[in-house]
Amino acid sequence: MAELSQNTSPNLGGLPVALGDIHAAADTIRGAVVETPCSYSRTLSNICSCDIWLKFENLQFTSSFKERGALNRLTALTPEERARGVIAMSAGNHAQGVAYHAKRLGIPATIVMPVGTPMVKVENTKHHGAEVVVTGATLEEAAAYARSHGEARGMIFVHPYDDPLVIAGQGTVGLEMLKAVPELDTLVVPIGGGGLISGISIAAKSIKPTVRILGVEAWLYPSMYNAIHDGNLPARGDTLAEGIAVKSPGKITTEIVRRLVDDIALVNEAELERAVATLISIEKTVVEGAGAAGLAALMSDTSRFAGQKVGLVLSGGNIDTRLIASVLTRELAREGRLTQLSLDIPDRPGQLAAVASLLAEAGANIIEVSHQRTFSDLPAKATLLQLVIETRDSAHLDEVMAKLGASGLSARCT
Repeated sequence: MAELSQNTSPNLGGLPVALGDIHAAADTIRGAVVETPCSYSRTLSNICSCDIWLKFENLQFTSSFKERGALNRLTALTPEERARGVIAMSAGNHAQGVAYHAKRLGIPATIVMPVGTPMVKVENTKHHGAEVVVTGATLEEAAAYARSHGEARGMIFVHPYDDPLVIAGQGTVGLEMLKAVPELDTLVVPIGGGGLISGISIAAKSIKPTVRILGVEAWLYPSMYNAIHDGNLPARGDTLAEGIAVKSPGKITTEIVRRLVDDIALVNEAELERAVATLISIEKTVVEGAGAAGLAALMSDTSRFAGQKVGLVLSGGNIDTRLIASVLTRELAREGRLTQLSLDIPDRPGQLAAVASLLAEAGANIIEVSHQRTFSDLPAKATLLQLVIETRDSAHLDEVMAKLGASGLSARCT
């Protein structure tokens, strides 16, 4: 990540959204959208050597900030447009925001979601009363289908990010953060299409010109980074942060980001997983990969933020429970707390008990046991013993491995 610049005189003139539009959006959505907490995290602040406040947008009714922009856009529809209905494309959070508030307002809604969207997001969108169409390998393909399908039926297309009303709605997050914590000097915001960071940047830079704005994208989808830096990094693959897996950022949002955002950081999948696991273990809050991107950037390069007052936007919390389980167990493995061992032992009575006794003496807990006699290249009188063990940390694991080795056992981590 490059050094943050400090633009003390941001150019806010001529943008399609102004601070007044964001204040108007705040009035529009008040009472229908949660003014979520912006709370200080003592533990994360200690870990990262800076003061950290978390904006819990995962606590919205649909578990995402997307409600803000969706409601602001829907409220602006004329009675005739409401009767025609709306259509949107989304990887999940915008879908739920549109579906929920369209149902509240009595507006028929159709949502197009790309193949591979987490089932929790698909089911929740259906639960909110929208017609759901799952098609397209990417968000861009889903968008093309949504536009053609909507035009054929006279429906109003509600863009997830490249719309001034949507951007103004998302900007209310920035208003609330600086209202709650005026001393914030850096805001760290996930970037997908750019609607959230655009709105927050306009609000924050208008209120406090010295505030720094850092955007965060997944390494697998560096679309805004490419647009701003004239780069050509590839955008592809499956990311934990599917909510910001956008190949082409918006035209409106790109211009706003180019003028107001100080820098963009890229985070890898291991960093995203670590951030999700950290928020669960420390803050006891469930955040999806995209929502944890800000913390991932912070934890991957803490020296950049030392001594600063940092606001992180936890943008969403829609993640499958199975995926949470996988992320947590993978993080335990990275920390040396969960390890798979392979041992070559004689195939005779008492050998498993001897290994179990050694592990117990070393303070390790056996989670899983498997014997493999057939599919191995060991002699017929030997067996491959595979264990999953739990240890306190990597130093404890080293102690366990040393004890096994001292007893004459050939053990290896696999």
